[in-house]
Amino acid sequence: VLVNEITTLCRHAEAHFSGKYHKWANQHSFESMLPGDVKACKENAAQQMINAHLTELKSERVVPYSDKLFRQAAIEWLVATDQPIQALDHPKFQELIHVASHATNGVRIPGRKGTRAEIMRMFKNHLTRLRTTLNVSDVCVCLWYFVSLGFIECCCQVKRQYHL
Repeated sequence: VLVNEITTLCRHAEAHFSGKYHKWANQHSFESMLPGDVKACKENAAQQMINAHLTELKSERVVPYSDKLFRQAAIEWLVATDQPIQALDHPKFQELIHVASHATNGVRIPGRKGTRAEIMRMFKNHLTRLRTTLNVSDVCVCLWYFVSLGFIECCCQVKRQYHL
């Protein structure tokens, strides 16, 4: 009984004529389509497992809090970043320390990219709230300068004047 199936023909060619087929495929720059060769090609192209290459990160050693250690870290931060001594008295710095002091598992400091994205998000939210508060459709974010007689003039392309 003859069966007209391509898979049967491929298996037959692989079993009985693989040498001749490979020779012909090499001469004609043809990629072998025999089932065994296709399977081997797929296995070679498959992504390898990376589990053997993964290593577990060691958890950071959490230093227990002490007032002396905090003072030392704060002074080192002031000196290293060339901050004025008054920076420790700034309300936003104190708010930062207050928020961080409530962390139970340490504090994760965001990187540059994350910080930049968050600043942009906060700025857009601020502009949205400003538009709502001023009840205007377009808030001009540009350099404003004082003009005589109590007028403020926008320095962008569209000149608008608002009386103080």
